[in-house]
Amino acid sequence: MTFTGKQLIGYAATATGHTTFASPAATDVKFIDATPADVHAAAALAAKAFEHYRQLNGATRATFLERIADELALVRASLVETAQLETGLPAARLDGEITRTVNQLKLFASLVREGSWVRAMIDPAQPNRQPLPKADIRQLQVPLGVVGVFGASNFPFAFSVAGGDTASALASGCTVVYKAHPGHPATSEMTGLAVIRAARETGMPEGVFALLQGAGHESGVSLVTHPLVSAIGFTGSLKGGRALFNAASQREEPIPVYAEMGSVNPVIILPGILAEKGTDLAKTLAASNTLGTGQFCTNPGVFLAQDSNDTTSFLQTYAATIAATPADGMLTDAISASYATGVKALENKKDVQHLATGVATEKKRSGIPNTFKTTVSAFLKDVSLQEEVFGPSSIHIVAESKEELLNAIRQLHGQLTLSVWGTAEDFVNFQDIFRVLETKGGRLICNGVPTGVEVTHAMMHGGPYPATSNSKYTSVGTNAIYRFTRPLCYQNFPKHLLPQALHDENPLNLWRMVNGNYEQGPLRA
Repeated sequence: MTFTGKQLIGYAATATGHTTFASPAATDVKFIDATPADVHAAAALAAKAFEHYRQLNGATRATFLERIADELALVRASLVETAQLETGLPAARLDGEITRTVNQLKLFASLVREGSWVRAMIDPAQPNRQPLPKADIRQLQVPLGVVGVFGASNFPFAFSVAGGDTASALASGCTVVYKAHPGHPATSEMTGLAVIRAARETGMPEGVFALLQGAGHESGVSLVTHPLVSAIGFTGSLKGGRALFNAASQREEPIPVYAEMGSVNPVIILPGILAEKGTDLAKTLAASNTLGTGQFCTNPGVFLAQDSNDTTSFLQTYAATIAATPADGMLTDAISASYATGVKALENKKDVQHLATGVATEKKRSGIPNTFKTTVSAFLKDVSLQEEVFGPSSIHIVAESKEELLNAIRQLHGQLTLSVWGTAEDFVNFQDIFRVLETKGGRLICNGVPTGVEVTHAMMHGGPYPATSNSKYTSVGTNAIYRFTRPLCYQNFPKHLLPQALHDENPLNLWRMVNGNYEQGPLRA
C-alpha cells in the first residue's frame, strides 16, 4: 500500500513541516511531524465541525460509528499485515484486536442509538408550592467539544486511532483530533483513512476527525495547549501522562486530561490456595506476566504472599517457569531499552534477590523475562519497587505474617487492577484485606489473572493515581463516554428550545429520572 506520510485533516492529506521519521516497517514513505500550524488547522476545523456534529441525533452518530467498524473490516487483512511489520505482534493477536475494536465501535453505536446514556432528569415545576413556587428543572449530558486523543504503543487498534477513546468521544458528540503513536504510523494512517471514509459516506461534517503524525513532543504539546481543544484522552507512561496533565493545567483555561499511566497490578496469594494449587498457580501467573512480552497495561508485576513452605515451593515453580520462557520481541526500541534499564536497576538493589532470567533469543528488540524477590520491609522502604517495569518482569514480596501482609497492601499505590487468589476459607479468614483493596484499585479480581479486559457496560479500566489521572472514569466500556461530557441544566425552558430527550412526551422513549424515580414513558401530569 502507498502511504502519504502526511496529516489527515478534514478530507485532505496535508503537511506544512519538513521534519520526518521512519516507520518501523521501513516503508518507502517518510512520515512528517505535524507542526503547530497543522495542529491549529485540525483543531479549528474540528471546532467548526463540532457545532454541527454535536446536534446530530443518536441514531445518526450510531450509523457513523457502525460505518467505521465496517470500513475497518473491509481492510482487515491489510491492517494486520502492516501492523505486524511495524509492531512485530503476531497476526492472530492483531486480528483479534481488530475484532475487539469493531465490536467496541458497535457497542457504543448501540448505546447512543438507545439514548438513555444522556442521563435525562426532570424535576417538574410546582407553581402552587408554598411558600415559593418551584421552577421546572431538567438536566442531561452534553459533549465537551474537540477531544485530543493520544494513542498507545501496545494496542495499535483497540487503544489507537479508532479505539476506545476515539469511539467514546465520537459517540458523545465530540469531534476528535488524534495524535498517532510513532511506533505504528503506517497502521495509524490506514485506520485514519478508514475513519475519514466512514465520515464522508455518512455525511458527517468535514473535520469531525483528524489524524496527526509526529515522533517528537512538539505536536503533542501543541495539541494539549491549543485553546480550541476541550479534553484529552491518553494511554501511556506515568511520565508522559503527567507531562500532558501539567501542560493542560497550566493553560489559561485548564482542561481535563484522562490519562491511563500504568500499573503494577498486584496479585495477593493467600495461604490456602498456595497449599492446594501452588504449582499450577505459579505457572498460570508466570504465563500472565509474560503474555505479549509483558506489554499489557494490566500485566501483573508485583506478587504478595505470606511466608511458608508452600510459598517457597510456589516461588521455585514460578522461577523455573520464567527460566524456561523464551524472550520475545518488544514493540519499539525505546520500550526495549526502558525495560532493560528497569531490570538492571532491580538487579543492582542489595535488598532484592534475582530469582530467574528467561531464555535469550535472537528476536528483534528482545525482552527477556525476569523475576525477583524481596521482603515487605525492603518493599516499604524503597518506593521505586512499586514503579512499573513495562515488560515481562515481576517481583515477589514475601511477608512474615498476616499483619505484615496487610500492612504492605495498605501501602500500595493506586492500581488499575488488584487480584486475590484464595480458597473459600481464605476469603473468610482474610476478608479484611478486601476493604483495603477497595481504596486502591479500579477493578478487583478473585481467582483470575488481570490480563484481558472485557469491553462491557460494567467494566472499569481506571483507578486511583498514579494508575490514572482521574479515578472516577474508565477508558474501557460504555461508561468511558462520560469523560467527554458534562451535565447541563435547563430551568423554565420553552419546549421548543429543549432537547428532545427532555420533552414531556419522551419521543425518544428513554429511561429518565423524573422526581427521583426512573421512568420510560411520557411525563405524567
